[in-house]
Amino acid sequence: MLASEKESTLFKDHSQPIRRKGAVPAEVYGFVGSIASIVAYALFILWAYIPEQYLHAAGVTYYPSKYWAIALPAYAIVTVFLAVLVYTALCMMSTKPLDSPYTIKDEYSRSRLPPQNSDDCTEEPIPPVSDMDITEVNMWLYKGQALE
Repeated sequence: MLASEKESTLFKDHSQPIRRKGAVPAEVYGFVGSIASIVAYALFILWAYIPEQYLHAAGVTYYPSKYWAIALPAYAIVTVFLAVLVYTALCMMSTKPLDSPYTIKDEYSRSRLPPQNSDDCTEEPIPPVSDMDITEVNMWLYKGQALE
């Protein structure tokens, strides 16, 4: 077996689409859900805008009050607004105060590793992710120089 043949058997060709029989259930549910929501919206709009005498003439007599055509969207908008407000308030409440030592260092902090002096000059091009010490941040912000 040649090396090129061995490489071609090791790596699959992903340029060809995978052929499946039938549709994936998620695709079917998404399609049916989108069609159902369009039909429900169309029925809502028809119910909201067609006068009652035309609905009675068509034989449609059992439907909710037209009050709900205004009330439901208004309730939905207020609910979304309040949900965003409550979410923001919960985030603010769970944040530590500015004078807390946990805003500087906690159990998830990663200290910066000291630079390694090696003779083979194999520096890492990008240093690992770490947290800056608060004294170094203050030096950068207020003195214009870094602590070395």
